Amino acid sequence: MAGKKEKSGMISHGIVAQNRKGRFDYTILETVEAGIVLKGPEVKSLRLGRSTITEAYAAERDGDIWLFNSYIPEYQGGVLSRFEPRAPRKLLLHRKQVAHYLSAVTRAGASLVPLDIHFNARGVAKVTIGLGQGRKKEDKRHAIAERDWQRDKARLIRNKGKEY
Repeated sequence: MAGKKEKSGMISHGIVAQNRKGRFDYTILETVEAGIVLKGPEVKSLRLGRSTITEAYAAERDGDIWLFNSYIPEYQGGVLSRFEPRAPRKLLLHRKQVAHYLSAVTRAGASLVPLDIHFNARGVAKVTIGLGQGRKKEDKRHAIAERDWQRDKARLIRNKGKEY
């Protein structure tokens, strides 16, 4: 197959890392897509899809919103510049958005939860941040029951015409 070109395994657009537990632990009130300040090797590592944000959180530092505890492993492609895998990374938002979300965090006791890291259609790395209200244990049980019912309902509809 001399004419075929192999895939490089790099992600040009789409989701790189997802925080599914964030949507379960918090009721997401609103979301915003923010840019993220990265170094070159960090972008290459993200394009390989090797990132996790399950323990990550967003908070205020020096009047800006930063992403803490997100894990982007070092790129192993022979790059000389090294970086800290769990370093804080600045999120790029408009001043009005920063003021809005920081006031919501202080006033309403909400949290800024990173929901996913993705590459948009232009190939730029973005982070979806959700303004979330923490769920209580009974709310989580209700969410589990609702999810199970939706799954069972879909199974019943799918198997409706079939005989056992």
